Amino acid sequence: MPSSLIPNTKGYDKARANDPRSEESKKRDLISRGDYTSTPLGKAVFVLARALDPVIQYSILHGAGTGLLHKVGLRTLPPSIPSSTGIAAIDGLALSPYRLALLGMAVGSAVKQDIWAVFLSGEPMTVSNAVAISIFNTVFNSLSSYAFLIRATSASLESDFPQPALLVGGVLYATGILTELVSEVQRKLFKKDPKNNGKPFTGGLWSFARHINYGGYTIWRAAYALTGGGWIMGAVVGAFFFADFATRGVPVLNEYCEKRYGEDWQSFKKQTKYRLIPGIY
Repeated sequence: MPSSLIPNTKGYDKARANDPRSEESKKRDLISRGDYTSTPLGKAVFVLARALDPVIQYSILHGAGTGLLHKVGLRTLPPSIPSSTGIAAIDGLALSPYRLALLGMAVGSAVKQDIWAVFLSGEPMTVSNAVAISIFNTVFNSLSSYAFLIRATSASLESDFPQPALLVGGVLYATGILTELVSEVQRKLFKKDPKNNGKPFTGGLWSFARHINYGGYTIWRAAYALTGGGWIMGAVVGAFFFADFATRGVPVLNEYCEKRYGEDWQSFKKQTKYRLIPGIY
């Protein structure tokens, strides 16, 4: 998960004091850059909380969500024929292929973010942050699940399977989440080498956009929403994250990188024109 989406962390004043940016930028960035305080409890809570999300999404898709929507007078999709893959663990979930795909997206996002928290992120994470980040992601995943169930908003209103929204959403989801994960792994490996201390990583996927991990997150978030709630919901969610990164996440991180890396960062900006998504921005 992109660090610009981490809620503000209190208690790391020393690291923030060493951050050369303005106080306004530090507040807008929402994390302490350069702080590598170990917070094993916070990260353990995060891993467990994110692992809980697929259970919540399964409950919504399996019937709990439909019951809740009926109570407030909303029409929902009729029950679908459960998947028959021959794999007992999957077939035992009793979900239709489309619902199974949505559950897979919830599982994929949880696994990716747990990998990020345990192996890739060096920033501290308090227990309160862990809970807030997990709720943030579960809310967006749940919006997609409920949008899928509501007949007026569902992306699955055609009799044929798979529907265009699922095909496009699935491809974009895989592209976005792999882009985010691979780019962060590449940067982590670069930073582990002592000879690279004080240097920005400009290779790999980062040669296509200076904040390619943010772009990947934006893409898979939009794709998840598209798969559940259709083209309009996908566009709205994608625009939300794109606007947040373009107006807040990228500018404040750019200021930090300019002051930390100096000429190396200026050279990177000349070499790599796009900020977020190659060919777009």
